Amino acid sequence: MQPIIRPRGHLRVAVESGKQTDGSGIQLSGVSKTYRSREGDVPSLRPLDFHINDGEFFVVVGPSGCGKSTLLKMISGLLPPSTGEIKVDGLPITKPHGNVGIVFQSAMLLPWRTVLGNVMLPIDMKRLPREKYLPRARELLKTVGLAGFENKLPWQLSGGMQQRASICRALVHDPKIMLMDEPFGALDALTREKMNVELQRIQRETGKTVLLITHSIPEAVFLADRILVMTERPGAIAAIYDVPMPRPRTLDIMADPTFIALTQTIRQHFSSQGTLD
Repeated sequence: MQPIIRPRGHLRVAVESGKQTDGSGIQLSGVSKTYRSREGDVPSLRPLDFHINDGEFFVVVGPSGCGKSTLLKMISGLLPPSTGEIKVDGLPITKPHGNVGIVFQSAMLLPWRTVLGNVMLPIDMKRLPREKYLPRARELLKTVGLAGFENKLPWQLSGGMQQRASICRALVHDPKIMLMDEPFGALDALTREKMNVELQRIQRETGKTVLLITHSIPEAVFLADRILVMTERPGAIAAIYDVPMPRPRTLDIMADPTFIALTQTIRQHFSSQGTLD
């Protein structure tokens, strides 16, 4: 079932209305997380119900500590939910699965491996045939502008180049879903903007489903098809917004009245909670 769209001024709030009938995409139903400790239970996420469509660029924005990274780990199968169920293409996720690639805030490249060797790391760990995936790794490096850097070591690359290599590593085994946890948070502002444009292009060309976590509201609006806004811990859904702007987007769109209005609307969610950071 498609989300119901309700007007809010000239913006639109997407209200999730249940599972899609074909079972495709990522479906969360009543998913919550509570951590156990000696001092007692620590709630991280209140029950969440939402759906991410195939090929969608879905962004989650919220304050620090609201459970965004926990959400990502549960979708990847690295962490079990306390309640509820997560399905990918109709199949319950109960353990780590090969249908995702993960990009973290730090590029986390192995310093003794070349750029190509780092990109091929998932292939080596999964013991997949290198001869099959090596051409794909080289093509991905070419796609992100790293052709000619295959034999360089990570310290020979800039921060933005290292993150491009980490994106290639996440895509090399051709997963359907790419999960990104604040991937550009450590970059300077200019490099971060360039990486946003680059990521938009990569997603458009590969058709991957992307779930991005960020603290940056402008970054969320620039990249997303839809934005899930979370409350403070324990995290819950405050709203889900459609981003009604055409693609491809250039940085000039940040001056568009619709862009400005949506960033202001999302920022209002946090005016009573303090800053995102």
